[in-house]
Amino acid sequence: MSEHGHGHGHQHGHGHGDLDWSVMGPVMEREAEVSLPLYREIASWAAERSERVPGPVVDAGSGPGVVAALLAEIFPDREVYAVDAEAALLERAADRAHRTGLQGRLHTHRAELPGGLDALPAASLVWAGRSLHHVGDQRAGLAAFGRALLPGGHLVLLEGGLPPRTLPRELGFGRPGIESRLDAAQEEWFAGMRESLPGTVKETEDWPALLEAAGLRHVVTRSFLLDLPAPVPYETRAHLIAQWQRRLDHVELDPVDRATAHRLLDPEDSAGLYHRPDLFLLSAQTVHLAVREE
Repeated sequence: MSEHGHGHGHQHGHGHGDLDWSVMGPVMEREAEVSLPLYREIASWAAERSERVPGPVVDAGSGPGVVAALLAEIFPDREVYAVDAEAALLERAADRAHRTGLQGRLHTHRAELPGGLDALPAASLVWAGRSLHHVGDQRAGLAAFGRALLPGGHLVLLEGGLPPRTLPRELGFGRPGIESRLDAAQEEWFAGMRESLPGTVKETEDWPALLEAAGLRHVVTRSFLLDLPAPVPYETRAHLIAQWQRRLDHVELDPVDRATAHRLLDPEDSAGLYHRPDLFLLSAQTVHLAVREE
């Protein structure tokens, strides 16, 4: 899930030019791997509706390539292009392709979105997994995604949904409902991130209407759950601890909630995230599927 609480998927491009991608790459990789059941369900759903159009698949904003590799598995007869602006993340995608025997079909392409898609062959499917909100002009971004498609090709847009829940409302200390207040703080941060993007345009985020305005048709919207109940396995717990830390790094909380968060992130505290048996992960990702008319 992305660090700003707007769902899953990669979280770079937030206006932090000083991020160390060699450090963030493994974090993003684990994040995507934890969410693989969700991505697999979404990709299978999209594949059922797009199987009649041959041609390559493009993961626009691929990060370290976890989803790109999944798309290569779901579409075994198609070339897949992992597109990202960060070379360190594409190196991880290439490594994954070699480890999984996909190096002949999974290709990396370094480019800024959305303009960098022009250099690729027209696609049967473009997967835009939480990448569009890093484009200042989202309407122009959708139009570019549409132009990247073959006639009859599909755009899979992952935007919207519900923020994650990972803990009970009542923790046994602090004020109940800290995650709701963290959501509100993250919304403020996310709004600031959007405002800081080059060429940013404020839009009503009516994604079906924006897709129609971009010349795409037959929009279908559906939401998918990621439901990992307690007790979570080690990798999920490690991901959630890292996610809590990242979220708290860039939001303001009052002293009571900050003290609660400090306890939650204390490895020695038996009521913290490292030891709690009631840690879980539940969130919803909304997906919009649209077609470039033939």
